[in-house]
Amino acid sequence: MLSSLLFVALSNLSACSEDSPAPVEPPRPVEPAGPAKLDLAALASAAENVALVPSPAEMQKALERAGIATGLSGLVADRTLKMDIENKDVIAVRTGVAMADALLTVKDAPPGKLTARLTLVKTGMTALGGGADIGATIDDINARITNNSVSREDLVKELDEIHGAIIPEIKFEAGERAVPLIQAGSWLEGSNLVSGAIVAANNETAGTELLRQPQVADYFLKYVAVEGAGKAPDAVLAQLQTTLTRLKEISSKPTLTLDDVKEVKAQTDAVLALL
Repeated sequence: MLSSLLFVALSNLSACSEDSPAPVEPPRPVEPAGPAKLDLAALASAAENVALVPSPAEMQKALERAGIATGLSGLVADRTLKMDIENKDVIAVRTGVAMADALLTVKDAPPGKLTARLTLVKTGMTALGGGADIGATIDDINARITNNSVSREDLVKELDEIHGAIIPEIKFEAGERAVPLIQAGSWLEGSNLVSGAIVAANNETAGTELLRQPQVADYFLKYVAVEGAGKAPDAVLAQLQTTLTRLKEISSKPTLTLDDVKEVKAQTDAVLALL
């Protein structure tokens, strides 16, 4: 499936599938010392200093400052993100997409849609081995949303607290490679929703405030270059590299125009369409 190939290109998969044993490689000859090479440890270390998945409170404050804190719920695509599959890398990216859908629409999503989005996050986290605590917490939040016993402002605060615990737990339970994939899904979906809201509001200045994150695009671009080569079809890698390269170029500008924001929307649409 094309979506699986996309996420293989983003992840640090081995060249072999989980269903077959890895071949034994012959010893590699010792090479003379040369220029330092890019490695995943360096990328992971750099990513820790990048706000790939900002906290819900930070996101809401930024959206409110830009005047687009409401209306995002209606921009969420009507798609089915299946979590009952074997490929956990795909699940991780889809979980990230679901997380962005939930966190960015806390203020204005109808109760039924918000609980469905949070439940999908729970399903993905469970499939990744996130433990029972996350699921129980989401169940409790959903019950209070359904009973209208929690305000959306208080809900943002609660999700902010949960946000700080989810990523470390997933890293411990599912392994380190799940984390950048969750972040990739959240970042792509978040950029897509925010750019769509900016265009809908015809807000000329919001793009500069919300979408100037060249370091994030650069991180994922390097990730694809290191781990994608030879592990996904050329067409998939070309789409990823084209999108990430263009997003980096756009977000590096000192000021983003509305046309720039429209291109962010188009570029992220092209990648998310592979889901």
